[in-house]
Amino acid sequence: MRRSTRRRLYRGTNYAIFVAVVVLVLVATDWERIINQFFRWDVAREQLPGIITIALKNTILFTVISFAGGLLLGVFMALLKLSSVGPYRWFATAYIELFRGVPALLTIFAMAYMLPIALGVRVPGGQVGAGLVGLILVASAYMAEVIRSGIEAVPKGQAEAARSLGMSPTKTMFWVILPQGMRITIPPMTNEFVLLLKDTSLLFIAGSTVFTKELTTFARDGLTTHANGTPLIMAAMLYLLVTIPLTRLVAVLERKLAKTR
Repeated sequence: MRRSTRRRLYRGTNYAIFVAVVVLVLVATDWERIINQFFRWDVAREQLPGIITIALKNTILFTVISFAGGLLLGVFMALLKLSSVGPYRWFATAYIELFRGVPALLTIFAMAYMLPIALGVRVPGGQVGAGLVGLILVASAYMAEVIRSGIEAVPKGQAEAARSLGMSPTKTMFWVILPQGMRITIPPMTNEFVLLLKDTSLLFIAGSTVFTKELTTFARDGLTTHANGTPLIMAAMLYLLVTIPLTRLVAVLERKLAKTR
């Protein structure tokens, strides 16, 4: 038997097994029960329009705030880690390793509860504001490493050319190296935005009011109220409505960046 024939036979067998498994699952599933538990239109109507006008809006707003704060702090930490001054590097390294190594949920809990108890510090925005500070700290640690790698990916000749024109090291970094490094980091930064969008679901640990609920908390409360999983399905669909276009954007940006190199 030819190798090409064996390959076609192998692929055909795999397709047949896949189709058989799908058909078996479809036949064995109790669709009436699933529809009753997760796709009830009357329960869905109860969630509208709040799940969009409150929960989805808050999820996007919290993501944007966390991303903007994480980006600013991440740039600062990346520059500290690249500094020639030892204590700056040590501090940045300790910061990055701490907030990358500790679960985001624990960081949010610390900002919302441990910090006020230990130091008497109240973060503006109440419990939600404290939770956002936790997300910013975690995001900045990851972004700092992405930004640092982007800066280091800029050819050294760019810095040498700028210095030969009489630019100081600080101006070279901020006007030549950093803009090029940030351009390189656009795809991973978009991925970080998607991760932050999903991580806003962790803000439930800090508590929320009726008007500060994000998608997961809103859906969980709907699940408790109606004893039905329809709100969770609605929340999942809204998450996908935002994340799928963003992940496709990442793929497009990566292809364009690869062509320009």
